[in-house]
Amino acid sequence: MLNYKRYRRNPVIRYPEREWPNKEIEKAPVWCSVDLRDGNQALIDPMVVSEKIELFEYMVKMGFKEIEVGFPAASQIEYDFLRQLIDRKLIPDDVKIQVLCQCREELLDRTFEAIEGCKQAIVHIYNSTSVLQREVVFKMNKDEIKQIAIDGTRMVKERAKKFPGKIILEYSPESFTGTEPDYALEVCEAVLKEWGASKDEKVIINLPSTVEMTTPNAYADVIEWCSKHFSNRDAVILSVHPHNDRGTGVAATELALLAGADRVEGTLFGNGERTGNVDILTVAYNMFSQGINPELELEHINEIIEIYERLVKMPVHPRHPYAGKLVFTAFSGSHQDAINKGVKAMRERNDGYWQVPYLPIDPADIGREYEPIVRINSQSGKGGVAFVMDTYFGFKLPKGMHKEFANVIQAISEKQGEVSPEQIMDAFEANYLATKEPYAFEKLKVEDLQGERREEFDTEITLDFIDHGEHKSVTAAGNGPIDAVKRALKSELEIDVKILDYEEHALQAGSNSKAAAYIHMLDVTSGAVTYGVGVSSNITRASVYAIFSALNRLFK
Repeated sequence: MLNYKRYRRNPVIRYPEREWPNKEIEKAPVWCSVDLRDGNQALIDPMVVSEKIELFEYMVKMGFKEIEVGFPAASQIEYDFLRQLIDRKLIPDDVKIQVLCQCREELLDRTFEAIEGCKQAIVHIYNSTSVLQREVVFKMNKDEIKQIAIDGTRMVKERAKKFPGKIILEYSPESFTGTEPDYALEVCEAVLKEWGASKDEKVIINLPSTVEMTTPNAYADVIEWCSKHFSNRDAVILSVHPHNDRGTGVAATELALLAGADRVEGTLFGNGERTGNVDILTVAYNMFSQGINPELELEHINEIIEIYERLVKMPVHPRHPYAGKLVFTAFSGSHQDAINKGVKAMRERNDGYWQVPYLPIDPADIGREYEPIVRINSQSGKGGVAFVMDTYFGFKLPKGMHKEFANVIQAISEKQGEVSPEQIMDAFEANYLATKEPYAFEKLKVEDLQGERREEFDTEITLDFIDHGEHKSVTAAGNGPIDAVKRALKSELEIDVKILDYEEHALQAGSNSKAAAYIHMLDVTSGAVTYGVGVSSNITRASVYAIFSALNRLFK
């Protein structure tokens, strides 16, 4: 039995005056990518300088205006990387690079040396403030811990005065989620005072969920509480840096935005320490799905995946939101049927809005137009198979035919697992279009009966076909070519069939298009029924091919 009594519930603040539950996200926050620092330090095989430069340039292309590039005082590789960005003039004027540093004088000296020549930079200082770290790591009291933050702020301020570019201060009370909210606020207020923060000289106060310790609503409560209790909220850019230890990083971020956060630090696909940082892409695509501009260039998800997997050397999970290879697929028969009906209804509605069951966004909007929406396995149903035949190959199977053909595919999938669209089409060809035994249609001559010749029937046909390898030619009359062909076969083959239904449609637009015809046929003697399918540039020939297709399925 799990020894759950070893663990104590983490305390949460009592905050009945919370307002965030009644709010909605209305705009994108300031996004800050920490892939090159937080994400990179969590890799088994960290990126080399050339890889970091490629990822940085792609982040700029995606629209990130703030990018944390590393901890240049702690690593020669990160120092060299930053120097290359500056010396090669790879930082656009509208992009702020961010550097992390502990509140120590020699590290800050090295950091300012690293950013020399940069037009604007965010210097991000931090120290841990949680109860646990105060007691077991630093063995310091509250005042001593606060003084570290004040001293670090003063040191940055002194160096910023001499720096020719623009310096923006960011301060993080690390392990914020394990810190008493009133004490965290006290430390942040001391930083703001030391810096001389104002509406025109704002400080980024970053309140990280360094370790997720409780439910997302509790995080939102402390974010809102702090937001409302800053003595000068206009002097603060309130930032969050959620991790994903409990698997709720995205939820914590979204609730924090409701609670007043202005800015989000995270990574592509959630890479980072332990279970990772918040996945910026998921949060951004969530906004997009609600009609909000995420203010990032996200139309080409496959390109983002390729660059990420190559540089980070970690795969994107096939079920990852929006990006996974399987997230826009449906194996369930009922899901496939609903998607099929939803797409048709949307086309008929034609109001410009995307509304399809099980698909919160159009895959094509993020560059997934070549991914199959429906995939077929043994759990799939008739609707999914019909959807594939329509979407991929243009065959709009009659509703009554859905189950008949789905049973064919079911038998294949039970043997091999997933069935590709190409395999589905091969099975359709073999079972309906390419059937030549025991009967094979050769040619048809049609003549309209006029004058004295037109009595009971209006059409006469001469039908040439193969019967069990023997060539035959027969003439018969009927009301239209289909009826005449049926009567010819009955007289020649001595079979009694009844055509229950007939449908046809063009397979493609244009004067050279082919037509598909579907015949639902009953063998009156045995009671068996089946469908036949024919394709031809001539609709009459397509119909005759469909009759022979059905005959071969009934009498093979």
